[in-house]
Amino acid sequence: MAQAAPKADTHGLPYWELVLMVACLMALNAAAIDIFIPALQDIGAALQVDDANTRQFVISAYLLGFGGGQIFYGPLSDRFGRRPILLFGLAVYVLAAGVAAFSGSFAMLLTLRAIQGIGAAATRVVAISVVRDCFGGRRMASVMSLVMMVFMAIPVIAPNIGQGIMMFGTWQEIFIVVTLFGAGVAIWAMLRLPETLAPENRRELTGKRIVEAFRIVLTNRVAFGYTISTALIFGVLFGFINQAEQIYTETYGIGALFTVAFSATAIFMAAASFLNSRLVETLGMRRLSHGALLGFMGLAVLHLIVAYLCGGAAPFWFFVPVMTLNFCLFGFIGTNFNALAMDPLGHVAGTASSVLGFMQTFGGGLFGAFIGYTYDGTLIPLLLGFIGLAAGATLCVFLAEGRLFDAKYDDDAAFAEADAPARQGAAE
Repeated sequence: MAQAAPKADTHGLPYWELVLMVACLMALNAAAIDIFIPALQDIGAALQVDDANTRQFVISAYLLGFGGGQIFYGPLSDRFGRRPILLFGLAVYVLAAGVAAFSGSFAMLLTLRAIQGIGAAATRVVAISVVRDCFGGRRMASVMSLVMMVFMAIPVIAPNIGQGIMMFGTWQEIFIVVTLFGAGVAIWAMLRLPETLAPENRRELTGKRIVEAFRIVLTNRVAFGYTISTALIFGVLFGFINQAEQIYTETYGIGALFTVAFSATAIFMAAASFLNSRLVETLGMRRLSHGALLGFMGLAVLHLIVAYLCGGAAPFWFFVPVMTLNFCLFGFIGTNFNALAMDPLGHVAGTASSVLGFMQTFGGGLFGAFIGYTYDGTLIPLLLGFIGLAAGATLCVFLAEGRLFDAKYDDDAAFAEADAPARQGAAE
């Protein structure tokens, strides 16, 4: 059967520029997380925080603000459009980052990090909404893979930038760099990003409309199942990020070189996202993501066995390639799961993006904070977290779909049919 042409309208902006701009909006969040990993020890020393696990809250506070803030931006962007909401969020992000450089206490820093995350929440909601406004089906998954490739390249660059700044400056100057990056993206978006929300798709900002939009999102079994699965999988990523400095510098004792090892893992994760963008239009989102999820869980079980037999941590020569392969598989999971969650919800894309983003990021942040805080000098808590969260994600996918590897909706004609209930619900 001939497939329907995928939805695609970049609203006059060149395709490459739209993808790059969306990627940079997403990259603001990665930069605000990964660039601070080398500075956690110095931040703790400067602000009198002795417990290494407590220093991780610099990351967690941002993630919780980022996750919690998304719940508000979706309905606002569905009513007022994507541009004004994005520019407001970027302004909050830039101001909070700039003021955080002058924090005089750990509590003040955490508060500003949470506010910075709340501002950044708009970038995530609008970025996903813009992609969903312009693309659908496999094409959307392909675009999101390219976006995630750039997004995942940031962990390659950001920790090394942070390490370089710390060699010649202080942690305050890292906040200045983040402020300048945010300001640059804000100016670019203000000058070049068109409004992608069609006037006929704007929703009234009333209690009834908001509740109806949330009902559409939360009662769609596929969208809800993949949302919870994505939250669990992102808990894996955030848990690793929270523990990364301690694992590399304390468990393996490689010192300042840990940013190089961390970046090596991120390079392959970004490469996997790029490969996903090429494969997803041929193999489909479900085949790729379900297979990668099962492979991820299997590798984590193997790693746990080896770590246990070696007294809590596998040899470094084993740890690096296995962890790298794990996060390569992550590159096939996160992007596709997010696209699968958004697929049936195109006509409430802003609210859908905010609800899904809230559940995914806030939930993932909580899971990641818990895993990070359990660090005990070994890899056992981290790997147990990997296995538990991956198993939970597999169960959620199974409950959402009824079985794994079901490619029933992995073509654009079927996508259009699946999107019809959301279209009807939005019209009503």
